[in-house]
Amino acid sequence: MYKSRLSDLVSQQTTLEADEVLGRILHQSGPLPQVKLAYEADLKTLWITIKPEPKPVFTLQLLTSVGKVQRAVAELWGRDRGTTDSPVKFVAYRAEGPVFTLGGDLDFYLDCLATSDRAALEEYARVSAEGASLNANGLKGLVITLSTIHAKAIGGGIDAPRSCNIMVAEEGASFVYPEVRFNHFPITAVAILSRRMGPIEAQRMLMSGDEYTAAEFHARGGLDAVVAPGGGEDWIRSYAAETLPMHSARSALFAAFNQRAGRLEDELSYMATLWSDTMLRLNPAEISRLQRIAQAQERMLSRMYRSSAA
Repeated sequence: MYKSRLSDLVSQQTTLEADEVLGRILHQSGPLPQVKLAYEADLKTLWITIKPEPKPVFTLQLLTSVGKVQRAVAELWGRDRGTTDSPVKFVAYRAEGPVFTLGGDLDFYLDCLATSDRAALEEYARVSAEGASLNANGLKGLVITLSTIHAKAIGGGIDAPRSCNIMVAEEGASFVYPEVRFNHFPITAVAILSRRMGPIEAQRMLMSGDEYTAAEFHARGGLDAVVAPGGGEDWIRSYAAETLPMHSARSALFAAFNQRAGRLEDELSYMATLWSDTMLRLNPAEISRLQRIAQAQERMLSRMYRSSAA
């Protein structure tokens, strides 16, 4: 009886702590369309579940919401705030549904190209680059960032989770960068992939447009681990539990290796400008091809969702 009551009290305390942490983040960040937050107090882990709409692509709204969460955590508990112990030691990304992501938001790109809206394309590229940079430096050494891929990941949508300090994938996941076949490229891929697998392997992957299984992507340095189907989130929980006592040293090492690789912010800023210029140079035939790809995405998703429901 006593143990049961003690367990209930611990559970209530954990729930209160989780509510307080999430409440402070949401108060700091403001509305967060297309993401869902959860907090596990015993692991000091903030989960960010990406929920893009209407397609599983990296929309500007999604990227903006992720950036708001990143900045909120840094502003609340960052080192310059003088706090001694942050309640958030790990920030972990996950997704739901039959695919992880279809990549960049082609419908948004097409809208921008139809009106030659350079400013909107540059804003999309800037927000993408800023989010990747904050993931890579662990919110400036405050946290360890992690991600888990449960299904197919396509194009530029791979780079946001791969910009994390650690990325794992379930056995059924796959990875492909098809952009070069349509005369453009992912905004942050060159910088992010080169740091993980070296420039030669990154170039080979981005130039080929070939699809890789999770095991093949791992063998080339793209993943930190391949786990059983459904095991990605538990792998992250195990990692958090095992490394929490040494979090300070590990987060500092990740930040140091990131710094040693060069100023990612400058590299990504250059990539963002290059990407915007490349997109605006697409000719009418290439833009029509993008339109057909966007329509094909919708048909593919329709089939996937029907199959999933069945």
